Amino acid sequence: MFRSNIPSSEITPKHVYLSRRDFMKAAGVVGAGALLAACAPNAATETAPSVLPDVPNTLEDITNYNNYYEFSTDKEAVAPLSKNFQTRPWDVEVSGLVNNPKTYAIEDLLKKFPQEERIYRLRCVEAWSMVIPWMGFSLAKLLTEVEPTSDAKFVRFEAVYRPEEMPGLKSPFYDWPYQEGLRLDEAMNDLTLLATGLYGNLLPNQSGAPLRLVVPWKYGFKSIKGIVKIALTDTQPKTLWSTASPNEYGFYSNVNPNVSHPRWSQSSERRIGDLARRPTLMFNGYEEQVAYLYDGMDLAKYY
Repeated sequence: MFRSNIPSSEITPKHVYLSRRDFMKAAGVVGAGALLAACAPNAATETAPSVLPDVPNTLEDITNYNNYYEFSTDKEAVAPLSKNFQTRPWDVEVSGLVNNPKTYAIEDLLKKFPQEERIYRLRCVEAWSMVIPWMGFSLAKLLTEVEPTSDAKFVRFEAVYRPEEMPGLKSPFYDWPYQEGLRLDEAMNDLTLLATGLYGNLLPNQSGAPLRLVVPWKYGFKSIKGIVKIALTDTQPKTLWSTASPNEYGFYSNVNPNVSHPRWSQSSERRIGDLARRPTLMFNGYEEQVAYLYDGMDLAKYY
């Protein structure tokens, strides 16, 4: 099992995780789990907080408070609205500047790439965070198989677009479908995960089933859900949020306590289920693994 440098006090308790897994097995259910909780803005005045013990996330918290604008901007409405979303059949096209373009059925991805459990801290731009045991595989493994050409510099991701099943797609305020992007070296970093499950089960719909990105040193909106296309390009791809509000959401979107959002500070955060604030960690605590990617860059300019 892959583990980051997260203290055990910050992880959902093992007995909660295992009891959920045992219940699902006993019920004969394959495709269930918990969701990455999303966050609501909090513009309260922030003082220099102390590091406090974590209150573990509850399954109730993480399955009923979701950030998934394709369904709704109301975080408590996402789970019921996504209940009947169809995730089978599902294909993922990998194309662009690669020597070996392929289209994979989701079942083929699950069989081809061994699933690992990775415990990652995730941080939302609105200053909430949590820790989740994901199931999935390194994006680097998929990219290695399709063989990026020497001209490839970026990876572009595109989400599913089904307005008939995803009512939020009818909103005129966003340039649908949801698009995201990474630099190729970021995508090839071993921390970058294609997630297929949570808590030992397949992803639930409200978490981005059946395939989503998890980039733990970046703000949560970079971790695009419901992926159907991955393309290698030689130019920086546009992204949904940097297109909608470029002064607030930059391409890099690294967790950085020293660069404030225009409407609130990023210097502290509140863990889901905990009222106390704590200092935000540079690169969300993954500085040792990813800081080298940004050597010499002005991280206030390239936010």
